[in-house]
Amino acid sequence: MTLRPWAALWEFLYKTWVIAELEARKLRHDPTELFTRAVQPALWLLIFGQVFARVRAIPTGDLSYLDFMAPGILAQSVLFIAIFYGISVIWERDLGVLHKIMASPAPRAALVSGKALSAGIRGLTQAIIIYALAALLGVDLNWQPQALLGVTVAVILGAANFSLFSLIIACLVKTRERFMGIGQVLTMPLFFASNAIYPIAIMPAWLQVVARVNPLTYIVDALRALMLSGGAPAFSLGVDFAVMSVTTLVLVIIAARLYPRVIV
Repeated sequence: MTLRPWAALWEFLYKTWVIAELEARKLRHDPTELFTRAVQPALWLLIFGQVFARVRAIPTGDLSYLDFMAPGILAQSVLFIAIFYGISVIWERDLGVLHKIMASPAPRAALVSGKALSAGIRGLTQAIIIYALAALLGVDLNWQPQALLGVTVAVILGAANFSLFSLIIACLVKTRERFMGIGQVLTMPLFFASNAIYPIAIMPAWLQVVARVNPLTYIVDALRALMLSGGAPAFSLGVDFAVMSVTTLVLVIIAARLYPRVIV
């Protein structure tokens, strides 16, 4: 019997949530992973941010450099967590778990969406840590409920973007060594070719073009507008969330088509 559209949507969302909850359960077995992954962004804020705030070499308008940088470091943390997320799929394949998941009646799109949502949950734990650290450093944070909700959505979409991209890479390369090599090659260019630690306006013309097609740029832009009391988007929040949403949808479709290839 064919399900009604709303019933089919509810079933899809339920299966997505089941996969996400299954993935998130892993955090309870190794919660130290969250804190070890928070070390790098903490060092960026405590050392790089504090030093460049004193030098005042980068023009950031009405924002102090530390305020300007904090949303970029949150986006960096989300990127670093999500970009290596695909390696878990390779581990699951090697352990034989993935074959059982693939045999389930859940649609492939729900499987990859669940994993993307799980990456978003991990990203939110990093957001809590960075918010706490930024508050201790005197960053002028926006604590209004709508702003916090917007940051939550931006972090989830950002983590979903890069985790799905990571999953696609895992489906194509299929080995841990190649996956790690590609992931390490991609992280720094994505980070430095964005507006995370300096404005797009001071970049060379060719790098400005790269930054405008870099999805991390729009994640940072949304976070900067929502996270800070004096923050304002360089584009617009509508553009930022539209880019993140469309990119996520496209990557879900691609990842769902490629997902079975990881076990071949």
